[in-house]
Amino acid sequence: MVKLLLSFLLLFSFSLADDINADIVEVNPAGEQLNLKIRSLLDESVYSKNEAYIKIIFSPESDFIINQHIDAVKVVETLKENGLLSLYFDKPQELILNFKTSDNPLFFMKIMGDTLRNIGYYRYVTRESTLDEAGFTWSISLKAEYVTDPQVLQTELSKSGSVIVDVIMLSQTEWTFTVDMRDGFLNVPRLNAYENIELKRSLYAYWLNVSEVKELDIQSSTRNSWYPYITYFDSSLHLLKVIKKDSRTRHLSLKIPEGANYIKISDIYTLKNIKNFLILSPKGSR
Repeated sequence: MVKLLLSFLLLFSFSLADDINADIVEVNPAGEQLNLKIRSLLDESVYSKNEAYIKIIFSPESDFIINQHIDAVKVVETLKENGLLSLYFDKPQELILNFKTSDNPLFFMKIMGDTLRNIGYYRYVTRESTLDEAGFTWSISLKAEYVTDPQVLQTELSKSGSVIVDVIMLSQTEWTFTVDMRDGFLNVPRLNAYENIELKRSLYAYWLNVSEVKELDIQSSTRNSWYPYITYFDSSLHLLKVIKKDSRTRHLSLKIPEGANYIKISDIYTLKNIKNFLILSPKGSR
């Protein structure tokens, strides 16, 4: 009787262990998320044909998971490098790019605009921008021969302390990038006290980090017809102060407002008025 009872308990223990192990195998959220992400980026026929190969190139799965979240950029890059995902079109197409964030929309737009320009995107059209409880989304469209490479976009965004946390392919010609910019900052020159810098002619307004200086002298070349338009912003790009001078200016002395992190230097009328250079002379540390 005792032996029969022990046998029953042992059998029950093995059965319970098998059930627990089965539950552990079934509940593997990170691995399942990775597989779902891979399948969302491929045609079903491509996935089925290469399923065994996919398991090899995505092993170990932990290499593609960061804090229980899928490294979507690395997934796309791996599929591309192994010939399973092409980002090129047969002919130029209208490409739609959606950029999403849960952070400051104004700051996000500035970082994304600079990022796109730095990777060579100049001619795009804003389709829409929406702000709701889920966050902020900015959608653009452009004529392109290939999809924006997430790795290229990530490399440029990292220069501003921002990270792509998800990549979604809605169709071959429409992609969504979710960006975390909680640690974001503008990738612009930082002024240091008593270190002069020269700003050369530009098609765009000059942005600089003034968080460490108290004063700024600006000397304009005699070839310029500069009508100063100075704007100060805090670290989140909230407007702090604006200075405009409707007179041709050769020299300008500025006191940096308290809380100012960034300054934008432009011209009231047109940047073509700055035909040559501006010399900036920062003073005082803070």
